[in-house]
Amino acid sequence: MNMMIKAYRRKLDVANGRVDLSHGAGGRAMGQLIEGIFHKAFDNDWLRAGNDQSAFSVPGGRMVMTTDGYVVSPLFFPGGNIGTLAVHGTINDIAMAGAVPLYLSASFIIEEGFPFADLDRIAQSMGAASREAGVPIITGDTKVVERGKADGVFISTAGVGMVPDELDLRSDAAQPGDAVIISGSIGDHGVAVMSKHENLEFDTDIASDSAALHGLVADMVAAGGAHIRLMRDPTRGGIAATLNEVASQSRVGFRIDEDKIPLKPEVAAACEFLGLDPLNVANEGKLVAVVAPEGANAVLATMRAHPLGSEAALVGHVVADDNCFVQMTTSFGGGRIVDWLSGEQLPRIC
Repeated sequence: MNMMIKAYRRKLDVANGRVDLSHGAGGRAMGQLIEGIFHKAFDNDWLRAGNDQSAFSVPGGRMVMTTDGYVVSPLFFPGGNIGTLAVHGTINDIAMAGAVPLYLSASFIIEEGFPFADLDRIAQSMGAASREAGVPIITGDTKVVERGKADGVFISTAGVGMVPDELDLRSDAAQPGDAVIISGSIGDHGVAVMSKHENLEFDTDIASDSAALHGLVADMVAAGGAHIRLMRDPTRGGIAATLNEVASQSRVGFRIDEDKIPLKPEVAAACEFLGLDPLNVANEGKLVAVVAPEGANAVLATMRAHPLGSEAALVGHVVADDNCFVQMTTSFGGGRIVDWLSGEQLPRIC
């Protein structure tokens, strides 16, 4: 088997080759692809076993599981690519339950003709992101489809984690008087992808905020887990969609202050140029926490002490509202309703 693996790696021309249908047919070519790109990038004991699944141990507590698909266009953007996005996004979905993410799976649907070099770049970045997060990719799958059927590559993931029995974060748990905290500046990811998609250049580079948030979440839970009602990562639809969804599920309203919402000047300028509302623009490395008032200051201080929460801000409060409206006090002293995004505002951002 070791000699066969070496042959696979030797024959795969990563620098110049392209994926063809034989790389998804289950034969030698598929073995070359898996060994020469994915096993090399994700290398760990589970993958080396060569099974179609992986057995793993878990600590005590309740298990959390998530699944997601990534179809971002373009595949590469300032601050990341589809691979880092897949790792970070899946870890963050687990972390929003207050859980410790443990393991990931990854499934690739690759278009015929896709360059090995780009696939290797994506896989290497995924491997690096998973190792940095301490959450290994322990199983996966590869399929190849005809040219024109997959827009390069699509990635599906699953993740599992463990949450302590005493911690139960739910989107229907917000109560009037609770504080709303955002971990940092909004809109970075959506604007970064849009600028690359439309070949736009701004005076200041805008990079995606894609990041794994489980370290920040662990600190928050340690400091004020008993006071945290819920956490959400405001991806598609941005802050507006997240708050509206929570308002609907908890049967409450929100009042937020525009001046308190962290927003980089360059992102604000780009949104104005593009005709976008920053509240609707996607984020991939930020979270929204709803916290009981007695624990808000402690949680906020803990967030600000972490590199991924240094810009955290208390931006508003939960209010009693049978209409479940999200209302915002604007910078001009007026007010407006922050509604769900209507239609499709951006290209595929995740």
